[in-house]
Amino acid sequence: MITEKDALTPHKIVEELDRYIVGQEKAKKAVAIALRNRIRRQCLPPEIREEIAPKNILMIGPTGVGKTEIARRLAKLCNAPFLKIEATKYTEVGYVGRDVESMVRDLMAAAVSMVKEEMETQVENEAKRRAEERLLDILLPGLAKSDEPIGQSQATLIIPSSGMETKEKFRSLLREGKLDSRQIEILVPAQGPQIELFAGTQFEEMNIALGGLQGLFGGNKKKKTVSVAEALPILEAEEKEHLVDQEKIVQEARRRTQELGIIFVDEMDKIANREARGSSGIDVSREGVQRDLLPIVEGTIVNTKWGPIDTTHILFIGAGAFTVAKPQDLIPELQGRFPIRVELDALTGDDFVRILTEPKNALVTQYIQLLGTEDVQLEFTEDAIARIAEIAAAANRQSENIGARRLQTVMERLLEDISFYADQHVGTKVIIDRAYVDERFKDYVQQQDLSKYIL
Repeated sequence: MITEKDALTPHKIVEELDRYIVGQEKAKKAVAIALRNRIRRQCLPPEIREEIAPKNILMIGPTGVGKTEIARRLAKLCNAPFLKIEATKYTEVGYVGRDVESMVRDLMAAAVSMVKEEMETQVENEAKRRAEERLLDILLPGLAKSDEPIGQSQATLIIPSSGMETKEKFRSLLREGKLDSRQIEILVPAQGPQIELFAGTQFEEMNIALGGLQGLFGGNKKKKTVSVAEALPILEAEEKEHLVDQEKIVQEARRRTQELGIIFVDEMDKIANREARGSSGIDVSREGVQRDLLPIVEGTIVNTKWGPIDTTHILFIGAGAFTVAKPQDLIPELQGRFPIRVELDALTGDDFVRILTEPKNALVTQYIQLLGTEDVQLEFTEDAIARIAEIAAAANRQSENIGARRLQTVMERLLEDISFYADQHVGTKVIIDRAYVDERFKDYVQQQDLSKYIL
């Protein structure tokens, strides 16, 4: 992963995306420029920086060609909060369902989790040390004043000896895992009453208001009997909570959400109104969702339990197949909010060959590693890979085109028996060649009928 901002040049970003995604150069180029422009914006004076809004992108292409993967890898590359949602899960205000503002709240929640994990990693060593000291105080209550309760089994652990010497002996036993099975009592936060609310604008706002009441119910603690092995991670988590500054977490999460956040809105073609204006029923709701999206994409303030979030500089990447509906079927105002349009190409047989072998997380590599855990050495010949790609491409042509996902169907069918009888192939080398592939798909070879292998 590229970590230095100076190294995030557009061609470097494309090179990084090439490690995981085959083809789609136009889409990679568009997102690389969008990311680089965010870096350039950070270098500008504040008065100019505020005037530069991100250029949102609309990706158009069939399923399974890499739209979601491009956006997801881009977010990982720049360590930005990322959220993938489907436009069809939202409803117009006034209808039963989730309102579009909830996507911003979900993005902020993802940012808080990301920043919290990073800050807890920084204090991990200190948290482990403190947790170990607390655990030793529980095991040896006579050697230190502790507020922790004493379990019945702990009385057997008090050994007449020098305090420090005894504590160091128990420290060694603890680190060696010889005390893991001992039962002790610790104090854990008591769970307050669970309040479950329905989805919808009013209920989600009520949930934000009730968020401040959690302290009224969650301040008590209760005793819990656990083993030493189970107690250590519990105590470590408590120490991490004490060591990190919650206000700093929220502050940094808000900054990342507002300045670096990326929301990937999939299935945008499903909310396009294909009928003439003045339609009723479900098409009204579709158009209502589009109207509700307008202020979010343009820039507005959304209230969350962590404070207000300004969406002006959040990057939105829309995506859809647009096979029935067209981008022109979206309302003109929403079309204007996505000024950059990129068409992704359907995958060919040659692309499938590359997908099977070139990416860092290639399917062939995944199956080799999976079966390698059972000491089964799997090897694919070049002609076998070419035949797999040929079968997947033919299946996409003859039935619904589901892109690279077809390869997963073909690979599972191909390796079904080997995976099932893996215990009988321990220590052996299994070679997958073209003849083996043809044998597994002999129905296709004879009849050119792939109906059995369609998802």
